[in-house]
Amino acid sequence: MPRLLDPMSTPYPVAAPSAADRGVPAAMLRADLSELYALSQNSRYVFASPLGPLPAGGQPAYLPRFVFFGPHACDESWRIAFLAGFDCRDLRASRALVALATRLATSSEAGHALNLTFFPLVDVLGLVRGEGDRGLAAAPWSRGAPPEIGLLEKDARQRGYHGFVRVETGPAGDDLIVLRVRGVYSDAASPDLELITSQETRSFPVRFEARSDGAPAREGPLSVARDLPLAPFELTLRIPGAWSDDAYQHAAVTLLERFLLRYRAFQAYGQHL
Repeated sequence: MPRLLDPMSTPYPVAAPSAADRGVPAAMLRADLSELYALSQNSRYVFASPLGPLPAGGQPAYLPRFVFFGPHACDESWRIAFLAGFDCRDLRASRALVALATRLATSSEAGHALNLTFFPLVDVLGLVRGEGDRGLAAAPWSRGAPPEIGLLEKDARQRGYHGFVRVETGPAGDDLIVLRVRGVYSDAASPDLELITSQETRSFPVRFEARSDGAPAREGPLSVARDLPLAPFELTLRIPGAWSDDAYQHAAVTLLERFLLRYRAFQAYGQHL
């Protein structure tokens, strides 16, 4: 079987880059993506469904997307979109999301009855073209947005997500994990229920940022929240940039799994109100 050079250049890559590229962040992400694409071909729960093509010049590029349907998920299941890789110069958040989706492909219980969509690499064109920061994390999801953001906005309108989870890298000097929640963050019938608490973040140094003051968001998916089928929440998980790759991924995957366990309890609670 021929080796595909770039998982972002085709909807369905089937093999990893060569061993000569090991240790290079972009090549490591390509290997991770290729493994997940291969798993998705035989998984009962995770399916590859890339968006695109994107105008990359020459060979087209695609926005990687993986959809997870947990056991007993249905049309009424709560839907969450996970986003990472807003700046291709730091791909640790991307690799963490791929690691979480890969784990769900083989051990699905954390996502029981949930419908999850993973976008591990938003800055596809930046990676393909070798560009610097394009400001995608702060881009409004509106008309005239960069091509990848335009695809995300269209997908959000079609899918009607209940929430968005963003995984990002913190600025230099930040030594704490930051968790920020904006928008609708609890079940309407029980406003005291929080998406994530100190119980889920135990063993990690975490700072909870203040919730939104109610002003409309100017960037990200909540910038078009009023036009979406549902009023979604946005949870941002920011991992310190100084952490090692292993510590970064362990923290991100562990906290996201704990969030999913709590969130699926919300769904079960709501179904029995």
